[in-house]
Amino acid sequence: MSLLVSGVLEAVWAVALGRSEGFTRLVPSVVFLVGMVLSMGGLATLTVAYGMLTGDESVSAVKVLLMLGPVGCVVGLKLAH
Repeated sequence: MSLLVSGVLEAVWAVALGRSEGFTRLVPSVVFLVGMVLSMGGLATLTVAYGMLTGDESVSAVKVLLMLGPVGCVVGLKLAH
């Protein structure tokens, strides 16, 4: 699910970048920035999680907590709406 959302956000920020007209329009510029940050965060989290599952990445409590941070923030924002 996170991979799907990250993929959708890739499209969102790509379209917003074009509509920002060189970052001269506020709303598309903000949508671009937020979409890009959330997309990259989701992909990074999934990459580390996959590495942990396959044994290519070491597992530690700190890494797990750091991965849960962005995910928890996104879920919290969705629930707060």
